[in-house]
Amino acid sequence: MDWVSSPWFWAGLALALFAAEAVLPGAFLLWLGFAAAAMALVDWILPSLSLTAQAILFAVLAMLSVGLGWKARGRRQQRNDAPLLNRRSAQLVGRILPLTRAIANGRGQVHADDAYWVVEGPDLPEGASVRVVAAEAMTLRVVPVD
Repeated sequence: MDWVSSPWFWAGLALALFAAEAVLPGAFLLWLGFAAAAMALVDWILPSLSLTAQAILFAVLAMLSVGLGWKARGRRQQRNDAPLLNRRSAQLVGRILPLTRAIANGRGQVHADDAYWVVEGPDLPEGASVRVVAAEAMTLRVVPVD
C-alpha cells in the first residue's frame, strides 16, 4: 500500500480526474482533480502523513474545491447579459399585442414574432390589444390594454 501514500498516486489521480472531465464535461470532476493535485503537493511536503490522514485531508480539500467551484459558477451565471435568451415566452412579458383569435372562455391566441401563442385572460374580441403579464410554459397570461 506504499504506492497509495505517494505523491505520484495523487498526481496520477489528479490527471485521471482531469482526463475524465475532458471526456465527460460537467465541471465536477475538475474540482476533485484540483483537490487531488493539492494532495500530491501536501504529500510531497509532508511524506509522513498516514493513509487515514491523507484520505480525510483529501475529503476536506474536495469539499472545499467543489464549494469554491459552485460559488464561482454562481457568480459567472449571474453576469449573463441575456438571461432570457432561451426563454422565448418570458421575453414576451410586457409586450402589447393584438389578438389574432378572440379570447372566449378564457383562451385565445396572439401572433408574436414568428409564432402563434395561446393566451389566457378575460374574454375579448379579435383584434383587441392585450398586454402580456406572465408566461407559463407555452401559455401567456394577458390583460386588456386601456
